[in-house]
Amino acid sequence: MSRRSDQRRPAVFRLDDPDVIVAPAGSETPRTERVVVTPDLDDPALPVPLPPARRRRGIAWGTLFWSAAGGLVSLGVGLAVTRLIEDLFARAEWLGWTAFGLAVLAALALLVVTAREVAGLARLSTIEALRERAAAAVLGDDRTGAESVASDLLALARRNPHLARPRKQLQEHLTDIIDGADLVRLAERELMAPLDAEAKRLVAAAAKRVSVVTAVSPRAAVDLLFVFVTALMLVRRLAELYGGRPGALGLFRLMRMVIAHLAVTGGMAAGDSLVQQVLGHGVAAKLSARLGEGVLNGLLTARLGLAAIDVTRPLPFDALPRPALTDLAGDLVRRTRDAET
Repeated sequence: MSRRSDQRRPAVFRLDDPDVIVAPAGSETPRTERVVVTPDLDDPALPVPLPPARRRRGIAWGTLFWSAAGGLVSLGVGLAVTRLIEDLFARAEWLGWTAFGLAVLAALALLVVTAREVAGLARLSTIEALRERAAAAVLGDDRTGAESVASDLLALARRNPHLARPRKQLQEHLTDIIDGADLVRLAERELMAPLDAEAKRLVAAAAKRVSVVTAVSPRAAVDLLFVFVTALMLVRRLAELYGGRPGALGLFRLMRMVIAHLAVTGGMAAGDSLVQQVLGHGVAAKLSARLGEGVLNGLLTARLGLAAIDVTRPLPFDALPRPALTDLAGDLVRRTRDAET
């Protein structure tokens, strides 16, 4: 930090200039035409940096407990089935063979279901990793990383026959783009634009159904069940649209990720600005209590659907605009009012 007299104007100087004087901090310096440089003192009010978080070492007792408990339950079920088959063999041979055949069919079905669940979880992990890699490629303008993201995205889009033309257009321009960020943005515009339009339609349709049903339904239990089932189906359809196809465990993981995303981005509650925008301008005074409840439930469903889009989409929103809740609010109020009347 440089201290100059009040008459001195700003100027450029070098530290090895003979007209530059380096004085210790706190010392009195005479008024002179020379430049006086005083080093800054360390600020004692600066926060002390925290040490990096330590990774837990040793045995994970919680994981060990649940693994051991699951093993014991599996052994107990297997022993019970074995005893049942032996008892049926002792009673009648044909009953024993029937029970044995049913046990084999059950084991085979369990293996198939387990394989499907593992495949669904692997697809979700692949999409999540692809989204993180795309964000890193855009941030660092990484051409190699962008090519890898585009290749994986094309492989993912081959499962959707409606993306044949956008996929062909993207393949034709892969070598024409030099910057990595522009390549990811091109892939987003070509492949994600039709999927985003369909996802927005699915969210709007689900929100309208929830708003209409809760506006005319006389039972709160029916409203709760319908909203829950609609939310599950909406998240599942969005995941299938973007290439996820989750199973039961994958759907549970998706719902947990969506709720966590909602908590990070502001929660599920409709804020004052949203209520004023949707129900403002004198409309709130004209709506009944049931209609207002239906609109609010529809808005919460739409908010959940928009969060599910962020979670299930294989690319982050960069070149394309993120769907907003305000795009669905006006039409939602009109549909709900028409349903009640």
